[in-house]
Amino acid sequence: MGGCDPYSQSGKSITSMNNYLKLGRFSFGMGDRFARQGRAQLEACLQAARLGIEIVPVWNKSNREHSFIGTHPSGPRAAADAAIGALHWQGAYHVDADHIRLETVDRFIPHSDFFTIDVADSIGQAAAAVDVAAFAGRHPELIGTVVIPQIGGPFEITRAEFERVANQFLLSAQEAGRIYRHIAAAKGPAHFVTEVSMDETERPQTPPELLIILAALADEGVPLQTIAPKFTGRFNKGVDYVGDVAQFEREFNEDLAVIAFAVERFGLPPTLKLSVHSGSDKFSIYEPIRRALIRTGAGLHLKTAGTTWLEELIGLAEAGGDGLDMAREIYAAAIGQVDEFCAPYATVIDIDKSRLPCAEEVNAWTSEQFVSALRHDPVHPAFNPSFRQLLHVSFKVAAKKGDRYLNALARHESVIARNVTGNLFERHLKPLFAGVK
Repeated sequence: MGGCDPYSQSGKSITSMNNYLKLGRFSFGMGDRFARQGRAQLEACLQAARLGIEIVPVWNKSNREHSFIGTHPSGPRAAADAAIGALHWQGAYHVDADHIRLETVDRFIPHSDFFTIDVADSIGQAAAAVDVAAFAGRHPELIGTVVIPQIGGPFEITRAEFERVANQFLLSAQEAGRIYRHIAAAKGPAHFVTEVSMDETERPQTPPELLIILAALADEGVPLQTIAPKFTGRFNKGVDYVGDVAQFEREFNEDLAVIAFAVERFGLPPTLKLSVHSGSDKFSIYEPIRRALIRTGAGLHLKTAGTTWLEELIGLAEAGGDGLDMAREIYAAAIGQVDEFCAPYATVIDIDKSRLPCAEEVNAWTSEQFVSALRHDPVHPAFNPSFRQLLHVSFKVAAKKGDRYLNALARHESVIARNVTGNLFERHLKPLFAGVK
């Protein structure tokens, strides 16, 4: 694949597919915008461990978030290491260079041991005709009737359909291979975990498409251990799943079956698992996911990136006084720049502007009113998902406040930490993993 690529030979990377840093069965991506909640986040994992739930914490932060806030990839590593030392965590943990591309990866390489390779930009761009033909030639088993255990009926994949999928995704797989080999050349393949992200695109991938994508990634020699497809339905930031839960459950289970088949057929790592991105607060799909994990014994990587930042705001508001004043200030700035803050996240938010209170109204709110509007309790009559989503994407406001914001976090650390830990443990870890063996 890609005949001029010096790292490839007959479509397979020279790098051994057995040479990689192995990721545990259940891993949990935790964002920490301002690198202040590492201990509170890790405490949730410790509480889970006391229930027999073995979680691998993964601190993640994207290049986009670093650029918005003015931070550096060394920050999440330092914060994670400090939390691990302070709480004497004995298990594995990782720091994720989230949604990196070839042009952004280098500054993450010294500090990260988990790389989420984002190839969404090349999805839909046709690969070279000679590469598509060669890919089809290597995988005649994927053309015609394809029977996968645990899926009710066979996939019928014509040559034309195979080529259509290849023209949609093969170039992305080749790009993932280039980025993976770039990281491996710098760090050594045994020193990092590889994830491939294809979720930030308009159209969900079907299970047959996922099968062809995994074949292409295997041909590139990418020892991916998590893959983030785009699922059917809306995965908006910080709020519940919007879509047909029964359809999601069927799709999720079929994707698990496809992964198990691909591991066996293409020699991909046996630790390969599905990754659910923008997975924060998708309460309605947690039970279907949990059922699938129990039934299949599969693993899961869940990213909950933004909710910790919202729990900081909840904690500030709950603290009252200057903490509530800070939370009100941040909202006032957010509502004043709503279009600017929402634009980069247009595909993963759904805000009804008519439901956004004006700054003057929020400035008159009590702590209880602010917290009730922001905390993700779908049955609470005061919960406002538009309010929550706007604040989710408005963390730049807090960043611009600099030490004023960070000092407020320090003054109200205990109430913030209680909210951060409680949110992760009670709303995410327990519902997803309790009782899963």
